[in-house]
Amino acid sequence: MVASIMKRLFASAIVTAFVSANISSAAPSAPFSPEDWPASKNAQKKVHYVSTEGTFAPPSANWSADELRILSGGDQVTQPITIGGHRGVKVTGNYLNIADSSFQEWADDGTIDILMQVYGDAALLNAAGQPRNFNFLTGTLPELNAPAGGTIPVEAKNQQWNWVLFRIPNGTRPSDGTHYVGSIPGNAQGSTQFGGVNGGTIRVQAVPGLIVRVIAFGEQGAFGEPEQVNVFAAGQACDPEPPTNLVFIDFNKNMTNHLVVLNNGDQMVTFQDNVGPAGDKRRAVRANGSYMNFGITDNYLGKPCNDPRAVKVCVDFYDDPALTGAVFGPEAYATDSTTGVGQYPAERRHTLEGSGKWVRRSFTVGSVNLRGVNATGFTAGPRWIFDKGSVFISSVDIAVLRTGNHSLAGQDPLAGCVEDPKICTDAYGSYAELDLGKDIRNGLAPGNSGGDQEMIQSEAGPANDRRMAIRPARDDGSPGFGHIYMNFAITDEALGPSSQPNARLAICVTYYDDPALGAATFRPEVYQSDRAGQVTLAFTAAASAVALEGADKWRDAYFEIPDMKFNGVNQGPQAAARFVFTGKVFFSRLRYAVIRPCGPKAGINLLAECNPTAAPQLLFAFGANKALRLAWPSTATGFVLQQTASLGPAQWTAVSTTPVVEGSQNVVTLPATAPRFYRLAK
Repeated sequence: MVASIMKRLFASAIVTAFVSANISSAAPSAPFSPEDWPASKNAQKKVHYVSTEGTFAPPSANWSADELRILSGGDQVTQPITIGGHRGVKVTGNYLNIADSSFQEWADDGTIDILMQVYGDAALLNAAGQPRNFNFLTGTLPELNAPAGGTIPVEAKNQQWNWVLFRIPNGTRPSDGTHYVGSIPGNAQGSTQFGGVNGGTIRVQAVPGLIVRVIAFGEQGAFGEPEQVNVFAAGQACDPEPPTNLVFIDFNKNMTNHLVVLNNGDQMVTFQDNVGPAGDKRRAVRANGSYMNFGITDNYLGKPCNDPRAVKVCVDFYDDPALTGAVFGPEAYATDSTTGVGQYPAERRHTLEGSGKWVRRSFTVGSVNLRGVNATGFTAGPRWIFDKGSVFISSVDIAVLRTGNHSLAGQDPLAGCVEDPKICTDAYGSYAELDLGKDIRNGLAPGNSGGDQEMIQSEAGPANDRRMAIRPARDDGSPGFGHIYMNFAITDEALGPSSQPNARLAICVTYYDDPALGAATFRPEVYQSDRAGQVTLAFTAAASAVALEGADKWRDAYFEIPDMKFNGVNQGPQAAARFVFTGKVFFSRLRYAVIRPCGPKAGINLLAECNPTAAPQLLFAFGANKALRLAWPSTATGFVLQQTASLGPAQWTAVSTTPVVEGSQNVVTLPATAPRFYRLAK
């Protein structure tokens, strides 16, 4: 009996001890505070990390605080940002590249965990607001690998700082069997000093707008398991964005639509009549000091709890000769609904030229929270700053550029207000040409040759038409490459400065349709574009590629890109799009033409004759005895010259005179006659 009781007590003690052990080793509760490392961490495993504020202490000697560095430059630009009560960095390019000075430590690890502290906004999700794969580029050219590290649920878009944990395989190279992260192979190309591409170790792919505060690389399990860490606190409840996108105030016309000028503190203003040149006197306002601010009434464009959006501001100002050299433009804006403040780049503000005219121009500021700066009692966009003189302003429009599923998504109510008024004048060039066969370098030149865009110049073409030309040097069969590239430099700002807004660019390529290359293709592929105030990488559609037909002759190919910034991709000082190929196609001639949206050259395409789908331009001139000379490109086949005496209603008939080919043009010369209208009809 005693023995039986003792057995039951002993068994009970074992169960109690087992339960106690389970309780003591239970997984820590998430979401974890952003003020300290996740409680699921394992201090005994090796970790390399970087903190933008330098406030995270290593929990053990196995954790190294000074090993990682966030890179910035080229297509992987970041900029500081204060948001959610902390300082982080925001990806303003397309990639987030991290260099590990001791990257060799990962040479024996088949798996790498990547811990980040990120701000919970729309950049964590795809364009539709849904979870997306986060891919991490590892390896060196020409052998690359971009494994997916996981997804983040929509709950992470909570306008708070969050810990997120990704896990990636550290695969092995086909060439030598070494891990992609941890060693530099003998065939490595480019900036590989830290074992990766473009000077880094591991690059996060396609994350424009991502905001980070901490990044850490660790052994598998160093931070816990992804399902432990990737738990997120609920965000603040908020009304949906309203079905509006524009407010304005016009001081000259005494009109306002939910916008007022603030007149308080360091934002005092003065109103004045009869400002401006003779014949265009207006009522306007100027800042008494350095700042001017505008309040949005009735939460008309939304509330601070709504997601930050790009804001476009259009202003009419007097370009006063007495203030030549004065600078003004957006200064500070709210980044979140609490205390975060961002700064508009000073170099993008406007400098007065003293033309003595009223000028209308726009500024676009990305990711603005409507809390505003010093706008108590109102919502607001960016605050304005004035340096070296206070500029008179007669009207202001503020637009929120809606995205996603909003009823006004994709609309710009200020589309006619451009960022650089000079694009509507003759101030900037509209044409550039590189012709290797004729040794013409008019604003265009071959770009940097190396890495994945190595190029070779030599003679090419059919036996009866050999020309100097340029082609990609690399074979597309090299490990890690599905494509090969060429890049071209725009010289002497031939098409205007990089600061101008997106340009509509026509491209004409003269290429050798080589029978030896089968159905090889090419197209301008990656370029830079301003998307809602943020310059980032953009890509043309794969369907736009031109396929060779093996005709054994030189041919022209036409492309048109509607939103080109001339910042260049892996090429400077300026460039357009980088070309991608599936074979070694020769180019002998390359031409660029900007189609301006306004001004005396509005809509004129200097490469229209290269576009097989567009009607050719009909040119005219008057000769002796008022004879009319009409001309159009001889390459434009299938078009008939027609005439009519009246446009209301028009009775078009064919012109009976047979065209004569003069050089590269079809020419018809007609005697002086009664007024006629002419057109080319397909």
